[in-house]
Amino acid sequence: MGDIAIRADNLSKQYRIGMQKARYQTFRDALMTAARAPLHWFKGEAAQERNKIWALKDISFEIKHGEAVGIIGRNGAGKSTLLKILSRITKPTRGRADIFGRVGSLLEVGTGFHPELTGRDNIYLNGAILGMRRNEIDRKFDEIVAFSEIEKFLDTPVKYYSSGMYVRLAFAVAAHLEPEILLVDEVLAVGDAQFQKKCLGKMGDVAQGGRTVLFVSHNMQAVRSLCSDAFLLNGGKLVSKGDVQSIIREYMASQSLSKGEVVWEPETAPGNSEARLISIRVLSDENEVQESCPSDQDILIEMSFASEKINKALCVGFDLITADGSIVFRSYQTDLPFEEWLIINLGINRWRCIIPAGLLNAGEYFVCPRLSIHKLYWIVKQDMSVKFNVVLGHGVSPFWNSIKDANSHPGVIAPILKWVSAPGSTPSKE
Repeated sequence: MGDIAIRADNLSKQYRIGMQKARYQTFRDALMTAARAPLHWFKGEAAQERNKIWALKDISFEIKHGEAVGIIGRNGAGKSTLLKILSRITKPTRGRADIFGRVGSLLEVGTGFHPELTGRDNIYLNGAILGMRRNEIDRKFDEIVAFSEIEKFLDTPVKYYSSGMYVRLAFAVAAHLEPEILLVDEVLAVGDAQFQKKCLGKMGDVAQGGRTVLFVSHNMQAVRSLCSDAFLLNGGKLVSKGDVQSIIREYMASQSLSKGEVVWEPETAPGNSEARLISIRVLSDENEVQESCPSDQDILIEMSFASEKINKALCVGFDLITADGSIVFRSYQTDLPFEEWLIINLGINRWRCIIPAGLLNAGEYFVCPRLSIHKLYWIVKQDMSVKFNVVLGHGVSPFWNSIKDANSHPGVIAPILKWVSAPGSTPSKE
């Protein structure tokens, strides 16, 4: 019992979906409803069952003090619901979760912040919510402010903060007030790359300091670098648990994705009124959808999206990741100089990113689409949507015939680099 930080027994959470709030009824309405009740009872019971979903279903596990555990799975797998139950934000429908230690949670941007209070006031408010004494907060105050890098805006009400500033301050408070258990949902994606790296380093320090970390993320590299173990959730159920490398491999292997192309129906397309994805295609130079791409030919990633309003800060791009979850690169149209940005039109936009020949090594790759408003918030942060294979088509030496793995160089990429004879090379005089 003493070394257990979190114990969950048959933890389940059910939600009712698609239900509208009933209007107020008159006495006449109540009488009519009572009269019709016997006729509609069976129909009503069936409809109610159809409108219920299990976000979590009979999950049991134990986590010891000092462990860093990653929680991975597709969107809707139940990851955030699990953390909300452990944070006591919501109650389970059945089962129970016992937590032994003080919990600090960062589940949504600015959780627990009062919009009318300043950043300074919210540090003390959030610290008090976490059970800290004022002298403890005083002792950590300067470290929190320095980490968040918002000293200039410390006495400004947080309702005027950007999403990035919210994240900086919220994470700084949660990480520095010495909780024994830290629960972190994927909120770090809002911050810039430098701050994300800084946060991951801080969480690593927290874990190495003997405290417990539960980390939800779609970034497999972050999970791998921070966590020693992982849980895989799917459809609200705990599918697997074990060392982080094996769980990530299992997760990647379980993705039954379209090869070369995915097209969304309008009612299920990711996005909102600002931008909505229509399709992603992997194309050859001949504009044909391809599942297997020779490495010595250009690979075209075509993203189609619909825009109902013009926002010049819209960022359109994707993450390219390997079969083990490592990010090869992230590319946006905003990576180009401003004068080369593509023009966003009302209606359908079809853009292409060219992956040059001779860049990718042989292997399987996944495209994860991204739409955002520049450094403010995500519109689409999709899981792996489409996959394709790269077949090595250059540099295959005839002397490799006897080598078992003759179709691949080591490394994630296998670029064709130029080799020249350097000054000072002298031929032998024979």
